[in-house]
Amino acid sequence: MTEARHEWFWRIFVVLILVALGWLAWLGYQLWPRPLATGLAYQVKSEAEAIPLIAAPASSPPGASAIAVQAEPLPAPSGNAAKPATTASAKPAAAEPEVAALIVAGEETTLSSQMAGRILRLRVGLGDHVKEGADLMEFECSEQRAQYETADAEYRAARETHLARLRLQALGAAGELDVTVAAAAADKARSQVDLRRAQLAYCGVRAPFAGNVARLRVKPSESVNAGQPLVDLVNPASLKAQMFVPAGWIAWLRPGAPMNINIRETGQTFKARVSKINSRVDGVSQQLEIEAHIEKGQDRLLPGMVGSAVFPQQQRK
Repeated sequence: MTEARHEWFWRIFVVLILVALGWLAWLGYQLWPRPLATGLAYQVKSEAEAIPLIAAPASSPPGASAIAVQAEPLPAPSGNAAKPATTASAKPAAAEPEVAALIVAGEETTLSSQMAGRILRLRVGLGDHVKEGADLMEFECSEQRAQYETADAEYRAARETHLARLRLQALGAAGELDVTVAAAAADKARSQVDLRRAQLAYCGVRAPFAGNVARLRVKPSESVNAGQPLVDLVNPASLKAQMFVPAGWIAWLRPGAPMNINIRETGQTFKARVSKINSRVDGVSQQLEIEAHIEKGQDRLLPGMVGSAVFPQQQRK
């Protein structure tokens, strides 16, 4: 009987402990501040404080008029007339269209070797001025010259054979077939002479137009292959400006339109006019390529200079 009472005592004691702990937990839950309620209260409070700030400009404070009077500009000195103030509605002047311009040569080429051989001598240097048809360099062509002489000798022999057949035909000692074959052999030998003469002309490189040497790509005694670049030649007397403009400019841009080209390297300005307009707009960049002819002052320009082309505003009207 004592053990049963002892067991019931501990059961009641545990139940009371659990009840006490539950009551304490409920009490702590009621007293502890709730984050959600606090956040909502803070948001409501912030919105309530913002309402007076928004409505404040509607009513100006009593001292606003005095502050506004003090902010007015001071009157101009008595000796000078006051200038009218510029209103905020005045529109600024439209800027003139401006694009980048690259100065290029109207005549420019890279001469390449038409044969494989060794360069015997160079007759020009970097920056030298040459006339049209001037010799620029010479190849070592003893082999080509020997082949030409051989072909010429064969042609002379074939021609004499043909003449002999003609004389024999007149005497009745040769037939028509012999004369025809001899004539064909002479024609073949003459074509070989023309071929060797053309190959012999490859031994010298000549200027196709008057201009200046922009770059030498080879040196004396250097062996080159057929098609290898030898020298760059430009004609600075025929310069033009190349530029890309927005495709929308085609509405007012026409050949002959004037422009001013400002060169960055020298700080000079040159007059030019649109000479060519491309017939196709680049589909990616939506830009149109144009060329302009520079009217004066080309002797102070060099190909490769970069400037800016400015189009007068009045031509867009």
